[in-house]
Amino acid sequence: MLTLSQLSCTRGHKPLFAEVNLDLHAGQALHLEGDNGVGKTSLLRIVCGLSPADAGEVRWMGHPTRDDPAAFRAALFYLGHALSLKEELTALENLLSDAAVAGRALSQTDALSALARMGLRGREHLPLRVMSQGQKRRTALARLWASQAPLWVLDEPFVALDIKAVDALRVLMAEHVTQGGMVLFTSHQAVNLVRTDGTPVDVQRYRLEAAP
Repeated sequence: MLTLSQLSCTRGHKPLFAEVNLDLHAGQALHLEGDNGVGKTSLLRIVCGLSPADAGEVRWMGHPTRDDPAAFRAALFYLGHALSLKEELTALENLLSDAAVAGRALSQTDALSALARMGLRGREHLPLRVMSQGQKRRTALARLWASQAPLWVLDEPFVALDIKAVDALRVLMAEHVTQGGMVLFTSHQAVNLVRTDGTPVDVQRYRLEAAP
């Protein structure tokens, strides 16, 4: 379980949000909503340990994440606005390199399958520098297929995707939740998650409000 307790955040001299409390359990997806500038990205970065909170704490499996940040990072897959891809590597090389750095076993066959499911069949051996922004984003999202992390934190994952890629990602997120995973994500659009058989997956919603 992921628990956010009394989280507050200020950037510069501007209070963004205060006293945020929420729980995310195994087998759940939560859509973090809110107006532009309210601090959704800041909240996700605090959850992932990339930015400090002014107050409050993040707990994973009942323990503060600051107690064992390495263990929490191993249980986490974060995709922010920066895709963390190497432009000089191919899409396939990026997936294999990412898995190696994370210490995960990933065969070339599985990596190719992940890229194909995100609509990149035939582009696996192209360097990222010649790809469109949408193809780069699909490469980054393909890492989810190979990820063994139970918690996914995704900041606007549907941006720059075509309809086919959006549908593939919705199915992927639904499958992860069905298998007991957790997904915390932001999106400016309403998101319905459906399994491959068309069965919908319940998505909780939490609206982040600006601090008074």
